[in-house]
Amino acid sequence: MATVRLSDIIDVTVFQDLPAVNSPEKTAFYESGIVTSSPLLNGLATAAGKTAELPFWKDIDQTVAPNLSNDNPASVATPDKIVQGEQISRKAFLNKGLSESDLASELVLGPKAMDQIRARIDTYWTRQWQRRLLASVNGVLADNIANDGGDMVFTAAGVTNADVTATTLFTRQNFTSAAFTMGDAVDGIQAIAVHSVVYKRMIDNDDIDFIKDSAGNMTVPTFLGKRVIVDDSMTYTPAAGGAGADAAARYTSVLFGQGAFGFGNGQPKVPVEVERQATQGNGGGIETLWTRKTWICHPFGFQNTSTPAAESFSLAELATAAVWDRVVDRKNIPLAFLVTNG
Repeated sequence: MATVRLSDIIDVTVFQDLPAVNSPEKTAFYESGIVTSSPLLNGLATAAGKTAELPFWKDIDQTVAPNLSNDNPASVATPDKIVQGEQISRKAFLNKGLSESDLASELVLGPKAMDQIRARIDTYWTRQWQRRLLASVNGVLADNIANDGGDMVFTAAGVTNADVTATTLFTRQNFTSAAFTMGDAVDGIQAIAVHSVVYKRMIDNDDIDFIKDSAGNMTVPTFLGKRVIVDDSMTYTPAAGGAGADAAARYTSVLFGQGAFGFGNGQPKVPVEVERQATQGNGGGIETLWTRKTWICHPFGFQNTSTPAAESFSLAELATAAVWDRVVDRKNIPLAFLVTNG
């Protein structure tokens, strides 16, 4: 068990305070609004069982022509119907425990370890949520390439370093090529998530405009009116030159439409508790803060098709094609992918 011990305390004769060293990781996905949450999804996440059934109404079949009216009483039209489809989502049952020893807390100067734990635990969960969303995005991409002919992906990237040109990098033309894999549903795109290397290219191309955030500051980057989410967790493959294969770097950018993901926040039996072990630390006492989450984080138009090794899918499992299967028409999926060399 990982526990804050005396050896974890910075030498207070050198450092008169213990500043928090928080991760620089961004949470723009969580703040961008591309995820839809609702009482229905929260209720499904809270309900009993390992899975949730997410029903949806299928569209009226556009390939069936309307009836041709006539004045013959014996000519009786047969009505069509609409039916429901179903998305099966596997819930995520997660928990995190963080400990400190009483003696270490008594001797440390500056904020106590448990105070820092309490202050940062919400940010920790936000970032875990973001990791699960990104892993699911990668799984959807893998499924699309493996099982649907890659009809959600436009690849502009060259294979080798020698193949890299201006046309294999991020451009407006490459963006629109990826966007129009959605056909006439292209207007639904609200945001694009990119690696910082791609974002630099967008800035160099003078393609970024900034709009005011809720505080009135000009801080929100946009591209062609779409919000830009910059995150170095986005999928990329580094270049492999020199003695290795002459492979060019490849960056995957993701275009999101409204309602691309649904999020349900369930209610574990005991969401938060503090556990004390008086005998640990040779009687000095150990305190552990436990937090628990039950989540649904699901891409619209897909269902989970395999069983996890544990009770919930791991990040590695979510990122594989075997976990996902598309159950609606491609144009109804508010996701598209662009692969470039930068």
